[in-house]
Amino acid sequence: MSEGAIKGKVTVRLRPGVLDVQGKAIANALADLGFGDTEVRVGKVFEVSLDAADADAARARLAEMATGLLANPVMETFEIEVD
Repeated sequence: MSEGAIKGKVTVRLRPGVLDVQGKAIANALADLGFGDTEVRVGKVFEVSLDAADADAARARLAEMATGLLANPVMETFEIEVD
């Protein structure tokens, strides 16, 4: 990786309406700890450094990564940020 690497972030979340079992378990545990009625949705964040000509090229590569491996397009959505 060169010194001029671009840093990006891919945030993956379950689509609305998809049951989030892990989020439900966390919400129940938070309620048991006295945090009341809380809704929790669990996601994943991938921080990636990559060589790219510019921010637009980096976004395109990150989108390829997300659709090819990082996110399941049937159940998940993703957002991309580039520094």
